[in-house]
Amino acid sequence: MAMLFPLLAVLIWAANTVVSKAAAQVLDPAAISFYRWLLAALILTPFCLRPLWRLRHELRPWLGKFLLLSALGMVMFQCLAYYAAHNTTATNMGVITALVPLLGLVLNALAFRQPVGGQAWFGVAVSLAGVLYLLGHGNPLGLIANGINHGDALMLSGAAAYALYGILLRRWAPPFGAWLNLYLQVGMAVLLLAPLTLTADSMAIPARGVGLVLFAGIGSSVLAAYLWMRGIQRLGSERTAIFMNLLPLFTALMASATLGETIHSYHWLGGGMILLGVVLGQGMLRLKTAGRPAFVNK
Repeated sequence: MAMLFPLLAVLIWAANTVVSKAAAQVLDPAAISFYRWLLAALILTPFCLRPLWRLRHELRPWLGKFLLLSALGMVMFQCLAYYAAHNTTATNMGVITALVPLLGLVLNALAFRQPVGGQAWFGVAVSLAGVLYLLGHGNPLGLIANGINHGDALMLSGAAAYALYGILLRRWAPPFGAWLNLYLQVGMAVLLLAPLTLTADSMAIPARGVGLVLFAGIGSSVLAAYLWMRGIQRLGSERTAIFMNLLPLFTALMASATLGETIHSYHWLGGGMILLGVVLGQGMLRLKTAGRPAFVNK
């Protein structure tokens, strides 16, 4: 039963990737980005505002760190995904998101001098080959002539931002509890995204967009976060993190069933190589971090 918590969370996040693609035809990216976190903030406020007020003095020195975490995880990753959805498929978005652990490994090595073993670097190389194969639609050399798709480039940038978010969250490990940490980041995301709304063609939510906003704001931002945290409590962060490898598969199947996206052979081969590289890299990371406390907040 404990495995159901992270499994359901990943299913919701996969569905949210499909929702992001569907929203591209209905809502301005700035609108759904803002309304998603505003709705999540409104839902969490009755439960989190009083504890936040009690800890206001302890929280003050952390505000700069929470602002950066919110900018990376809530604003850049999620917002770029909504813009990327206008130029790429939900299937590609799901596969690129699977790169986050490997991007984190690379950033940790480059920015924080985290030791990385040969097997982990081999995993990075395998995943990189899978990315080139996927983005080149089975012809990696075609990227030289045609360049990378604009939507895929945005999604890669968002994945890199989320990888850095994960690194900083683990290093800083804010000591205020998962819900309060989430609430602070959500509230700051609303503030950071407010100026972006000025760029929107329209902030109106049409009838077809109501369900999309509700799913993103409640299902993906609150319910999935709760399920993920319960999974961590029951299984531990390392075992729970493995379930994220199912995200591209779930996304591809949902996109095929609901959006009519075609899953090509290069999706299977490129995505498989990416996941193989992630598994190789994650295996080495688990060996290096065994016995150390982990803090995960989705």
